[in-house]
Formats: sequence, C-alpha cells, structure tokens
Amino acid sequence: MEILTVTFLAIGLSFDSFAVSVCSGLNLPNIRFFQAAKIAVFLALFQALMPLIGWMLGNSMKTLIEPVDHWIAFGLLSLIGGKMIIESFINSESREIKNPLHFRVILLLSLATSIDALAVGFSFATLIEKFLLPVAIIGLVTFIASMLGILLGKKTGPTFNRYAEILGGLILIMIGSKILIEHLLNF
Repeated sequence: MEILTVTFLAIGLSFDSFAVSVCSGLNLPNIRFFQAAKIAVFLALFQALMPLIGWMLGNSMKTLIEPVDHWIAFGLLSLIGGKMIIESFINSESREIKNPLHFRVILLLSLATSIDALAVGFSFATLIEKFLLPVAIIGLVTFIASMLGILLGKKTGPTFNRYAEILGGLILIMIGSKILIEHLLNF
C-alpha cells in the first residue's frame, strides 16, 4: 500500500483521538505540555497497536478472507466512517470527558478511540505484507493530531470538533471506496 494512502488512512483514523483531545483541551484549559503529551502518547500508542493486532489476526485467516478482502475493507471503513459522521451530530455536552489525566480514564479513552483501528488492521491483512511502517505512520499522525486537538480545545469551542469528525469519516469512506474500485477494476 502506498505511503500517501497510509497517511490519509492515519489521518482518518486519528480523528477520533483528535476529537477526544479537543474535549480534553476544553475540560483542562490549564493543561501543561507534558500532561498533553501523556494523553497524546496513550492515544497514539493504542491507535498504532490496534491495527497491528488486527492485521495479525486477519493474517492468520488470510486464506479465508482473501477472496472478499476488498469488500471487507470497504465495508469496515465505510461503517467506521459512517459511525464517525453520525457521532459528530451527537450533542457535544453529552460526550463530555472526565479528567483525561487519570490513568483509568485515558486508558478507556485510548481503547475506545482505537477499536476502529483494530477493524482496519484486520481488513488490511491481505492487502499489506509488512505493516510496521503503516503502524508507525498511524502512531505519529495520531500523536500530532492529539497534541493539536488539545491545543485547539484550549483555544476554541466544540464546533470545530464536529467538522473534524465528519472529515475523518469521509476520508475513511473514500479510502474504502478506493480499495474496492481498484480491486474491481484490477488496478
């Protein structure tokens, strides 16, 4: 898979972490750099490891899913993208985050925002032979997005958060469509 596609995938996957980070910045207006980095590292680590776990699970079933891998990738990415778009319309006050500096809270947030990355890794098992570079790109992009999200949360309101989630959802749907079209047209 080409690096540009992986980068756009990483951007799309990072929007959940970005949204959590914006809320964290809103909830902690006096957050310091190292506190923000702690949140971003947790989010990035989970976001990078979950697709690797999914890829390993999917790889173990490669022969079973190979004939329909393009449909699986399209379906999972479209579902995840659609879910992100729908969730963007949920009232932001109902999604308020408790103190994300508490270990249990950041652990749960990291897990919740990375479940979709597990599904993506699973769907890419037959498409990518070596998954370490994509994992590193996903982690780096998520870390940067999370740090920016915390900063934006401190400076802006929750409105920007909604548009970020919609954009992330659309990116994932477009990548899924690209995979399906390339496979059906034998590119």
